[in-house]
Amino acid sequence: MSRPQLIIAPGKEKAILRRHPWIFSGAVKRIDGEPQEGDLVDVVDARGQWMATGHYQQESIICKVLTFDVQEAALPIEEILRRRIKSAVNYRVILGFFGDERTNVFRLVHAEGDYLPGLVTDWYNGVLVLQAHSVGMHRLFPMLTELFVNELHAYHGYPLKAIFDKSGATVPGGGVQDGIIWGEEIAENELMENGIRLMVNFYEGQKTGFFIDQRENRALVQQLAFDHRLLNCFGYTGGFSLAALKGGADYVETVDISKKAITLCNRNVELNFGTDAPHCGVVADVLDYLNTIDKGDYARGFDFIILDPPAFAKNHRSLQQGLKGYRSINQRAMEKIAPGGLLMTFSCSQAVSKEDFQTMVFTAAMNAGRRVRIVRQLPHAMDHPVSIHHPEGEYLKGLLLQVE
Repeated sequence: MSRPQLIIAPGKEKAILRRHPWIFSGAVKRIDGEPQEGDLVDVVDARGQWMATGHYQQESIICKVLTFDVQEAALPIEEILRRRIKSAVNYRVILGFFGDERTNVFRLVHAEGDYLPGLVTDWYNGVLVLQAHSVGMHRLFPMLTELFVNELHAYHGYPLKAIFDKSGATVPGGGVQDGIIWGEEIAENELMENGIRLMVNFYEGQKTGFFIDQRENRALVQQLAFDHRLLNCFGYTGGFSLAALKGGADYVETVDISKKAITLCNRNVELNFGTDAPHCGVVADVLDYLNTIDKGDYARGFDFIILDPPAFAKNHRSLQQGLKGYRSINQRAMEKIAPGGLLMTFSCSQAVSKEDFQTMVFTAAMNAGRRVRIVRQLPHAMDHPVSIHHPEGEYLKGLLLQVE
C-alpha cells in the first residue's frame, strides 16, 4: 500500500537535498492522500521523484525525516529503527559510556543527532527513559521497547531493569501518561556521575529526570571550584553544586524556585557529603535573590556564579523576549559577582544562536560596567551528537567568563 505524499513546491527542495531532517509546511505545494498525525509519508519533488520518508505532523514542521535512502525507505519500519538503535548503542560503546564505573547515566539516543527525529532516550543506571516529541515516534514505542531490550539486554548483556515513558509533557496533543512500559515498577533510581551519587525521580524530574547534557561542564566546575564561594542559580537538584563540593568549594548555595527540587538537592548533598556539608539550598526566584547579594561582603558574596536557566525562548516568536530575560539575569550576576570571579552562563534555547547568546552577554557586561574575559565555550556533552545536516541540534550554548 502506497503512503500519502507531500509534494514539494518547485525551488523548495534545497534543504531536503542537503538532508535537513525537518520539512516545513511552506515548502509543500500539496498533499496527496489524507495522512493523519504521526503517519509515515513519502516526500517527492514537483516531478514526482522520491526524496525522503518521515512522520507527518500538523505543525509548521510538517514532516520529520527518518530516511533519505530510497532502498532503506522500502524496508519495514522495524528494520530502520533496528539499524538506528544499533548505531546509537555502538557510538556510546566506542565512547566508553557502558561499563564506566564513575558514570552510569548518559544519553543513548539524541533525536536528529542519532537520525531518529522525535526520540530522546536516556540510560539511568539500568533504567531506560524514552521521551517522544512527535506522535509518530510515540506510536512506535512498543516496537522500540522490544528493540531496546534485544539490543541492550539480550545482545550486549547490559542489565536493563525497566523502560519508562516520559512523554506526557512532550507529545503534541497530550493524552500520554508517564510511567513504566517494561520491567519492574520504579519511581526513583540512584545514579553515579563523575564519581558523585545522585537520586533521580522519573515521575517528578524535569526533561527525562536529570540534565545529562551538562555532565562535562559539571566536571569543569569540579576542577575549578576549590576554595571558591559558589552560587548555583536555577540549581534544580544540585548537579553543579555537588560538583563544586566534590572539588573543594569553600561554600555553595543552590537557588531554585521549586521547593521539590531544593529538597532533592539537599538530599543529594547529604548522600555524598553528610549533614555538615558547607551548602545551603534556597527556594527563591533567582533575579530577586541576586538583588540581595553584596559583592563587597565576602561573608555573603560569591566569586563563582552559575546561571543555568530554563529555555527563556521556546521558539523564534519569543526570541527577543527570551534574550531580554537572559540579559537581565546575566547583568545582575555580573553586577554582584566579586572582582575576578568566574561566571558560567548558559542558554538551552534552540532558538538562541551562538551569536545571539554572545551578543547578549556583551550587552550585559556593558550595562553592568564590568570588564569580562571569555575563558571557554561550553557545549553539551559528547553523548549528545549533532548531525552535520541539522545544526539546530547544537542547542546548548555556554560560556565560562571571568568578570573583573
